[in-house]
Amino acid sequence: MATTWIKPIHKMKGRSVAATLADRIGYADNPDKNMNHEYVKSYGCDYYTAANEFALSKEIYEQQTGRRGQSGDILAFHVRQSFKPGEITPQMALEVGYSLMEKFTHGRHQFVVAVHTDKHHIHCHCIFNAVNIDCDRKFRNPMRSMKIVRQISDHLCAERGLSVIENPAKSKGKNYGKWQGDKKEPTGREKLCAIIDDNIIVGRTLTEYFTALKRAGVEIKSGKQLSFKPPGAKRFFRQDSLGEDYSDEAIRERLAGKRIVEPRKKVAAVVVSIPTIRVPKLLIDIEVKIQKAYSPGFEHYARIYNLKEMARTLIFLRDSGIGTYDELNAKIRTMDSEHDGKSRRIKEIETRQKEISELQRNIGTYNKTKDTFNEWRRMKKLPLTTWEKFRKAPHPADVYYEANCADITLCQAAKNYFDEQGYGKGKKIPTIQSLKEEYAILEKEKRGLYNGFKKQRDDVIALKMARQNVDMFLDGTREKKQLERVQSRESEAR
Repeated sequence: MATTWIKPIHKMKGRSVAATLADRIGYADNPDKNMNHEYVKSYGCDYYTAANEFALSKEIYEQQTGRRGQSGDILAFHVRQSFKPGEITPQMALEVGYSLMEKFTHGRHQFVVAVHTDKHHIHCHCIFNAVNIDCDRKFRNPMRSMKIVRQISDHLCAERGLSVIENPAKSKGKNYGKWQGDKKEPTGREKLCAIIDDNIIVGRTLTEYFTALKRAGVEIKSGKQLSFKPPGAKRFFRQDSLGEDYSDEAIRERLAGKRIVEPRKKVAAVVVSIPTIRVPKLLIDIEVKIQKAYSPGFEHYARIYNLKEMARTLIFLRDSGIGTYDELNAKIRTMDSEHDGKSRRIKEIETRQKEISELQRNIGTYNKTKDTFNEWRRMKKLPLTTWEKFRKAPHPADVYYEANCADITLCQAAKNYFDEQGYGKGKKIPTIQSLKEEYAILEKEKRGLYNGFKKQRDDVIALKMARQNVDMFLDGTREKKQLERVQSRESEAR
């Protein structure tokens, strides 16, 4: 039983196209929700760089068609597909989501499909580019697109034996702000009011109150009206806009103890984020793009884009402590080796954990059924009496086998497994307790290896992107210098 919806992704106010797309694709491709990128698949793009590729497609589309996007322009579409709990595996959900996108977009749009397993119900997040692969058309979202998505999804589910909602009811959803409730990020005005409440202490003078606000990181600006700017806010808030309990007169009364104000709902503490090193993006291969579709405007944009990204690349390398090309290669080799070693060890641990689980299962089965199996073997050795031979009665062992067929079969299968694994005269079968202890030790080691595993992989990718940018930039510079030398020689010969 799969439920679906489709929503457009608009360009967010005050943010670039790439930043908006990175935010939404980043939510879908969250390693904490999709088993460290295990259940992610893309079409026409790489899911690591999908946001940049979507943004570049939009730039080429605008250059080819002359249509410029406005604020709130549709950049992509988000399709979600949720399945009934316990009815589907993450791998099958990924296949269904990928097939849904293939059929819905007819293979004309880039898309990314990610399966989330963090909830009790498995669900897919599918994001496809509004601009088609040829960069000459945009997806037109018809009124019945929701119905089309549902019909395709139901057909795919029915093919795989999954349940389907026969008569779906109309959605009674609510907007994200209402759904978020108390988890919603407090506004700058709410943060300011909370800081003021915390620093109004009966008996303090007005001067002490303002000093306490400044210590809390609040900027104060005087004028016709006092204005305050809390930490992390982008603008000042006038005192008269905070409410009647925050006017100049009300503040004086509260400090004197003449006015009692009910405490406001506590808001989250202001966290000042430390800026991280900006990871560079890949440069545009201008020559290849121009061969596909030449545009003077795009060439101009691409050259400026490459210069900016190359500058960011050099800053990134400097901040990473890399001064030469050889140092960059050495660091990539070292980090690659460490990452591959961790990856191999994790796979070895997971393989051993599967072996332990299988061994535990067979030991448990054998312990439960061995008495029945031994009794059956004992009865097989009993000789037939003369009466049984004369009457041709069935052997007691056969009667016992028919009554206990399941247990005997399971015990025999467990014994065969032990023989295959080499357990017998020279190799003793371990106890369940020892296997549990070994499993726990391996699990602890695996969690330690996973700690920082994603960051290390992302760092390697960032360094490789930086090296690719350096290689492309140096190749372009060499070609340019070589062309200049040839032209100067020709001019001298003339």
